Amino acid sequence: MDNESSIRDDNQLTVEQAIANLQGEDLGLRVYAAWWLGRFRVDAPEAIDVLIAALEDDDDRTNAGGYPLRRNAARALGKLGGKQAVPALIKSLECSDFYVREAAAQSLEMLGDLSCIPRLIELLNNQVPGTLPAPEPPQLTQPFDAILEALGTLGAIDAIPLIETFLDHFIPRIQYAAARAMYQLTSQATEISNQYGDRLVQALAHPDLQLRRAVLADLGAIGYLPAAEAISETLAENSLKLISLKGLLEKQLLQTTPPDLSPGAIKVMKLMDALL
Repeated sequence: MDNESSIRDDNQLTVEQAIANLQGEDLGLRVYAAWWLGRFRVDAPEAIDVLIAALEDDDDRTNAGGYPLRRNAARALGKLGGKQAVPALIKSLECSDFYVREAAAQSLEMLGDLSCIPRLIELLNNQVPGTLPAPEPPQLTQPFDAILEALGTLGAIDAIPLIETFLDHFIPRIQYAAARAMYQLTSQATEISNQYGDRLVQALAHPDLQLRRAVLADLGAIGYLPAAEAISETLAENSLKLISLKGLLEKQLLQTTPPDLSPGAIKVMKLMDALL
């Protein structure tokens, strides 16, 4: 649950005030400050320190048992790049709040520290005591899509047999997260990995717009070049298609030395131009 779109930017707030607010007594200001520090990528050591401390907060709790401040702190820490947050985020994977665990998994993926892989696998197996399911239907036991995506990005080869079982999950979004992870984890064998990329391309025709948007993000994340034309033709917002194609282009640029461009990069750039 990302609440960035529902929070108004506050250009009047300063870094010093945000850090002070996060340590203050006003719970509303504390939650906002945690979001603000992540939104504006404030990676000052003192900001990271107070955000890590906020992962242990017990004051801000909803009637349903959620921890809004911990959620915002976990989301912010992934954006700030501070590896010192990794142990605290791994501990947050034990939190009873489903959305704290989801945010922690996403941030650990962004931070790229492999030490979290064993705990993520335990969470995927629902073997972490004290964790509660999502509070609303379908009441998933764990944030499976966030965990699967993190394991794929982190290169958790040992988790392949477990991840494969989610390819048939009853929720399509989780199936796609598994396909994305399998593509990343089998990338050394192109014929095998492409079957997972092709599965995502087929999902671009899903009748649900939200799912098509999710798949656009998945394809952009893995940079699957054969998806380029399908992405450009997907029934979704051009802005999302451009972001997805940007992911493909970035992967192509890694395979050449500037100013040279691969045929794939040129193809993607032409498709992007047509969407502008």
